[in-house]
Amino acid sequence: MQYKSVKGYSALAQFGILCLFLLVGFILAAIVQLGISMQMLPKGASILDAEAITKAMMLPQNVNLARLAQVAGTFFLLCIPAILYSWVTNGRNLFLLGFNKHIHIYQVLLGFAIIYAANIMAAPIADLSKDVVANFPNLNALAKKLEAAYNEQVLALSNLRSWPEFLMAVVIMAFFPALLEELFFRGALQNILVRWIGNAFVAILITSIIFSLIHMSVYLFVSRIILGFVLGLMYHKTKNIWVNVIAHFLNNAIAVGQLFWLSNQNKKIDVSMLDPKIEWWLGLLAAVALVGLFWLLQKISRNKQAVIAAEEKRLYALNNTSDPFHNNNDLLGAK
Repeated sequence: MQYKSVKGYSALAQFGILCLFLLVGFILAAIVQLGISMQMLPKGASILDAEAITKAMMLPQNVNLARLAQVAGTFFLLCIPAILYSWVTNGRNLFLLGFNKHIHIYQVLLGFAIIYAANIMAAPIADLSKDVVANFPNLNALAKKLEAAYNEQVLALSNLRSWPEFLMAVVIMAFFPALLEELFFRGALQNILVRWIGNAFVAILITSIIFSLIHMSVYLFVSRIILGFVLGLMYHKTKNIWVNVIAHFLNNAIAVGQLFWLSNQNKKIDVSMLDPKIEWWLGLLAAVALVGLFWLLQKISRNKQAVIAAEEKRLYALNNTSDPFHNNNDLLGAK
């Protein structure tokens, strides 16, 4: 029996619908960010001049507009497609996007421990990636260009001289990206792929690769795949998007806190220097710790998973559609 959504759409049709709304979201995000950029540019400057836009974003008086552009762009690019896809294929109930009340404080604590350990494990891999890319001049030049652009964007958003600015940055730079990225990548895309492909490992890996691609970093491409996979596996174990959102948010909030401290030390901010140097042996220990942490997460989440699975089956039964779990293979002991 082929998996179908609550409203009877096949997995392939759901993927197509999500891609269609993603295109719509991309267009809307571009239009909104273009309009905001026009408000920042001085008279006579061309909206097509990327350098002029970057300089305008760096001006202190434009920092709030720059933050607004980031939030609006992410909202239209990730949130709108995920919500519209869910409404069209499953109705207005966001339960199938992972929004449910079945969450335990231990899941939240383990989620943060997992993302912290994953960062330690990924750090030596990021260093290795830089060394490998350095052997390819053209690729290395592109990597440096992308890192410089990202650093400029962070500088434009992180003019954090006071506590109110810091709290605003926590919301804009830490919470909103965590919420919207988890909503799209885990709640929508990963859910479709797991049920379509029938192999959770492959589905999470594909989602993680796409997750890394949208962050536009050559040096951090592999390490972000690892972080994306860890987040994907976390969601697969808990079936609750809030566990992911909180863990992702806390991870982002630590970086914002570092930016706040650097801003008040009058030090030049270099995003690549925010993470400490991690030795390989520590990265391996973190990998071992991850196995244990996921085992604990699975154990703690087992009862919650059963309740969520029962609610999903009732939801499908009420709409007379196929069993959503017939094509969902087990991954590392998940039921």
